[in-house]
Amino acid sequence: MRDNTFDEGDFNAKFAKSTFSDGGGGCVEVASGDGRIAVRDSKDPSGPMLWFTTSEWRAFLAGVRAGEFDFGT
Repeated sequence: MRDNTFDEGDFNAKFAKSTFSDGGGGCVEVASGDGRIAVRDSKDPSGPMLWFTTSEWRAFLAGVRAGEFDFGT
């Protein structure tokens, strides 16, 4: 991390798919390291990533567990 920006080349962490993935290619992968969480499309591992702080990621997971993203589909 340099001057509050993330350099993806400095992020050296192993990405993992969810154990709920069915292998059909419609998955996201998550990696953590250096107090950051990265999320990427498994079909495009060299493509863009979403970046979260640890506290942002924990808040997101809490929302998922609480059903905040269940939109009735």
